[in-house]
Amino acid sequence: MSDEKPTTKSPGEGGRLMAWAFRNLAGPPEVQGAVQGGSTHAREGWKQDLERRKQWSLEQRERKRAEREARRAGR
Repeated sequence: MSDEKPTTKSPGEGGRLMAWAFRNLAGPPEVQGAVQGGSTHAREGWKQDLERRKQWSLEQRERKRAEREARRAGR
């Protein structure tokens, strides 16, 4: 009786295919250095990319703000 598997699954469990995919394709749950980056060069590249994205977002917000102000002034 203790060798029987439960027949009900909780929602979102996925089934055999998803279990196989997570075991064999998704890889281990933790990877050494994944958050910090593999190397100093990789970390610096990531930081530079983040700064470029922040700058682009700031420029887009400023552009939209200026467009709103121009529309308000034109009314």
